[in-house]
Amino acid sequence: MDSEGTQDAQGAHAGSVPRPAGPPDVPPRPTGPPGPPHRPGHGESAVPPDAWGRPGYGEPAVPPGSSGYGESAVPPRPVQAPGTPPPPDGSAFLAWLRTPRPEAAPGVWRFGHRPRPEEEPEVVPARQLLTGALVAFLVGWLIWSLLWNGYLGQWWLLPLRLLAPDAWLNDGGSVGSAILYNGYSLLVVLVIAIGVGRLGRWDEVWRRFVVPRLQRRPSEPTAPESPQEDPAQWPELRAAGAVDAAERLAADARTGFMRDVDQARIARAWQGVRSGRHSLAAFTGAVLRDGAAACPHPSGDRDLPARLARHDLVTGQVRLGTTADDPRNPYAYRGTGLALGPELLATSLVAVGPAGSGKTGDVVRPLAESLCLHALAGRAAVVVVGAAGAGIGPADAYDVVVRIGHPESVYDLDLYGGTTDPDEAAAVLAEALVGDLSDPHPGGDSRRSTTVLAQLLAPYRAVHGRFPSVPELRRLLDGAPGPLGALRKALTEAGQEALLRELDARERQAKQPGDLGGVLADRVALLDRPAFAGFFDASGQSRPFSLRSLDHPVRVRIDLPERGHADASRILARLVLAQFTASVAVREDRSLFACLVLDEAAGVVTPEAVRGIQRLRSANAGVVLTLRTLDDVPRALRSPLLGAAGCRMALSGLTPWDGQDFAEVWGKEWIEARDVTDRQIIAETPLGKTVHVLRRVITGNAPTARAVTVRQVERERWSASELAHAVPPGHAVLSLTTARGEHAPPLLVHLRS
Repeated sequence: MDSEGTQDAQGAHAGSVPRPAGPPDVPPRPTGPPGPPHRPGHGESAVPPDAWGRPGYGEPAVPPGSSGYGESAVPPRPVQAPGTPPPPDGSAFLAWLRTPRPEAAPGVWRFGHRPRPEEEPEVVPARQLLTGALVAFLVGWLIWSLLWNGYLGQWWLLPLRLLAPDAWLNDGGSVGSAILYNGYSLLVVLVIAIGVGRLGRWDEVWRRFVVPRLQRRPSEPTAPESPQEDPAQWPELRAAGAVDAAERLAADARTGFMRDVDQARIARAWQGVRSGRHSLAAFTGAVLRDGAAACPHPSGDRDLPARLARHDLVTGQVRLGTTADDPRNPYAYRGTGLALGPELLATSLVAVGPAGSGKTGDVVRPLAESLCLHALAGRAAVVVVGAAGAGIGPADAYDVVVRIGHPESVYDLDLYGGTTDPDEAAAVLAEALVGDLSDPHPGGDSRRSTTVLAQLLAPYRAVHGRFPSVPELRRLLDGAPGPLGALRKALTEAGQEALLRELDARERQAKQPGDLGGVLADRVALLDRPAFAGFFDASGQSRPFSLRSLDHPVRVRIDLPERGHADASRILARLVLAQFTASVAVREDRSLFACLVLDEAAGVVTPEAVRGIQRLRSANAGVVLTLRTLDDVPRALRSPLLGAAGCRMALSGLTPWDGQDFAEVWGKEWIEARDVTDRQIIAETPLGKTVHVLRRVITGNAPTARAVTVRQVERERWSASELAHAVPPGHAVLSLTTARGEHAPPLLVHLRS
C-alpha cells in the first residue's frame, strides 16, 4: 500500500526488491582504492560539467588539447595479474541486449513482447470444441466403414475404373493392382478426413491443446550470424569506419564490464557524433581509452544505488504494471506489460488518487528512477519535487539535493530562476505568489502582480547589481519609507530617470485602495521565516541551483518543508513549476528531454501553469503532476488541465465527482449492444401441450423462444460510477498520448504486478 511518502524510504534496500529487466549489477573494473566522492565547496558550481566535458553551470571550459569528453570516472582495464579471479561473465547482458523489442502500441512493454491480434478471436468453449471434434471423427469413421464394407455400393470406385487401365483393374492378384487400390483408398480417407476435420475444427483443437504442450520453453537469444545484425557488435560504428571502437565495446560486453546504462550512454554519444556536435576522432579515442566507461556522466556514476522498478534503456521504458485481462481493455493490450517512456512523458502526465492509492510508490518513484537513469545516459534532465521524506529516491541517486528549510542543505534554490531580466523575474515570481483562482484574496491577478514586482525589481537591480533578498523584497512591497527612500536616492545619484518614474508609479499605486503591494508582501512573508533564513540568498554567498541548468543531463531533487510550512511549500512548488516551464522553452539543445516530477501538486495549478504545460511538448519536455483529488484544482481549470496533459491516470478510490471529469475528457465510443428477449411459446396441439408440460416439469421453466437484437449505441468509455467503484485496489485507469500524436484508449492497469 502506498504510504504517500511517510514510510516509503524505509526498508528500500536492493535485496528485498525484484530484479530489473536489465542485466545484473556489474562490478567496476579493478582499480585502486576508491576516494571519497567530490562535493562542491563554497563558491563551486552546484552541478559538475556534463558528459561531454562542456562547461558546467559556472565551470571553466575544457582546456586546449583535451578530447572534449572529460576524464573517465573509471580507469582503463588493467592487465589481469596471475592468480586473480576471472572477470565477470557478460552472457546476461548480451541476452538482455539481444532480446527482441518489436514495435508496439503506445504504452506496451516492448522488452520480449509478443504482439497479439487487434480483435479477439471467436473462442469456442473447450467442452463444445472437444465434443464436436469427437463427433466429427466418429462420423468420418462411420462413413469410411460403410464405404469399405460395401453398404453404400461401389459408386465411390467409379473414378478409379474410369481412369485406370482395364489390365490393372482385372489383374487383382498383382502387386501393382494392390498398390492402386490401396492408394485410391488412402486418397478417399484423406478427403473424408479433411471434410470432417473442418466440420469438427480439428485445427483449432491442435492449436489450443496440442501445440502448447509440444512447444519448448523459449531459449535465450543467441548471437546473430552477421555482426550487422547483432547489437552487441555495434554495427553502426562499424559502418562508419570505427571498427576498433566497436571491437573494444563488444569485448567489454562479452567480459561483463558493460552495463545497460553504459550501452545507452555510448549510444547517446554516438548520436552526438552523427549530428555533428562531436568529432568521430574524439569519440573513438575516448572509447579506445576507457571502453564501456567512456563519455561518463559528470558525476562519474554508471548506475543508481538501487533499482526498484524494471527498466529497459534500449527503448527508454520503465514498467509500471500489467494491463488487466478485462473486456473493457482492447484485446491487443490485455495481459501485456504497461510501460512509460520519454515519448509519452513529453505530453505530460496527471495522476489523481487518494492517499494510499499508489501515486508515490507505484508511479512517481519508478518514473523518477527511470529519468535518473536517462540522465546518467546523457538523455534527460530531471527535477523531482516532493515533501521531505516522501520516498522519491535516495539522495545518492541525484546530483543536486535542495532541502529547503534544512540547515544542512548543501544547495539553495534561486528565487529568480537565474535570470537577469527584471520583467522575466517579476513574471515568474508573481506566478508563484498570487496562488490559484480559488484564492479569495485579490492577489489572483498575476499580470497586475507582475507589474508591481517589476516596478521594484528593475530599480533595485540597477542600483545593487542583483535582485533583492526575501527580507528586502518584503520591506519594499510593504512600502516602508526607509528602503524606498534609499532606493530613490541611489537612483537619483545614478541618473536613472526612467527607473525613477517606475518607483514614482509604485508609490502612487501604493496609496490607492486595492493595491496589490500589501498582498504580495504578505505572501513573501511566508518565505521570510526563521526556518528559511539561510535560503533564497541573492548576494552570491550561497550555492543556488537554477532551473536554467536543464540543458545538461542533471538529476535534481527538491524537498519542500510541508510540515508547519504548507503555504510556503505551495508557493515554492508554483515557483519551481513556473521556472521550469519558462526555462525549458529557451534551451538551445532540445534533444535532451527535460521532465519535472511534482509529487502532490495541490494548489499549484494556475491558468499560466496550464498554458505553460501546453507549450512543453514542442520543447521536448513534460511534467508529472499527482493530486489527491481534483478539488485541489480550481473548478475552471480542471478540464483545461486534463486537456493539456496527454497522459491521464485515475487511481482506485476516486470520488464520483472526480470520475465525472475523467469521463468527460475521455469521451464516448460506439459499441455493439445485444438485447436478448425470451418469448414464451404457446402450444396449440395436444401433443405440443404435453411436451411443454413435461419440459416444464423437467427444467422448471416454461418453454421460450429467444430473440437477439444487435444495435450500435454510444457509451462512455469509463463512466464516473465505474471509476469510483469498479477500479480494484492497486489498479488505475490510464490513457496515453505520444509526442507524435498516437493514442491509447483508457486502460485498466494493475500497478503492482
